[in-house]
Amino acid sequence: MVLQKIKSVIVEDETAAREVLKNYLQKYCPQIEVVGEAQNFNEAVPLLHEVQPQLVFLDVEMPFGNAFDVLEACKDLQFETIFVTAFSEYSLKALNQSAAYYLLKPISIEELITAVNKVQQHIVNHEIFNRNKIIVENFRETKPEKQQVILPTLEGFEVVKMEEIVRLRGNGNFTDLYLANGQKKMVCRFLKHFTEILPFPFVRVHKSHIININAVKSYHKGTGGYVTLEDGSEIEISPSYKEEFLKAFK
Repeated sequence: MVLQKIKSVIVEDETAAREVLKNYLQKYCPQIEVVGEAQNFNEAVPLLHEVQPQLVFLDVEMPFGNAFDVLEACKDLQFETIFVTAFSEYSLKALNQSAAYYLLKPISIEELITAVNKVQQHIVNHEIFNRNKIIVENFRETKPEKQQVILPTLEGFEVVKMEEIVRLRGNGNFTDLYLANGQKKMVCRFLKHFTEILPFPFVRVHKSHIININAVKSYHKGTGGYVTLEDGSEIEISPSYKEEFLKAFK
């Protein structure tokens, strides 16, 4: 069986970092064929339109525009993206909400191989899902509740706006997510994942529960107490989370 080559482009402003990534790909990811390189926004946009790659390794911060500017300028193209970034809490939160693939600098060979294998699976199975559009929209949206979150499910992915989420409940290796329209989604992520990526008005109130503060109808006192939400559910407030919960209403 002939190994399918994935036509790829590297967009990275640091020459040394570009060379390291290229060498890693040649040595550890033989399915990748690097067909072009760019070091900034001005070089990246025309290159991507010219070669129309299947995959782009995209530095988040670079001269003349960041990764999100590149994606905005290339929204007519369809390609998978693996972001390469130095640690930035804001950019990581945006990428996690969008279920994006990313590598932290300095690049781990193991994480690189894992990300490339996941992308290859999508390409081989023709599972085209335009995360890039969601990523750009989230980055541009200033109101967190209007941002979208991509939910990895057993069947693939689903996209919901954060304001549609009423509550989340931990369910072993999964999270049950309850929407305002009454739907329930089983998501392939631990509850802790959502603690890290969901902004206020989402508050963890129990080891098994995160709630949308905007969906609270009433609070009933007690050692921890409990809340009644707009969907009629009653959620226990753990004593250890009570102070954080009450602080949200001050």
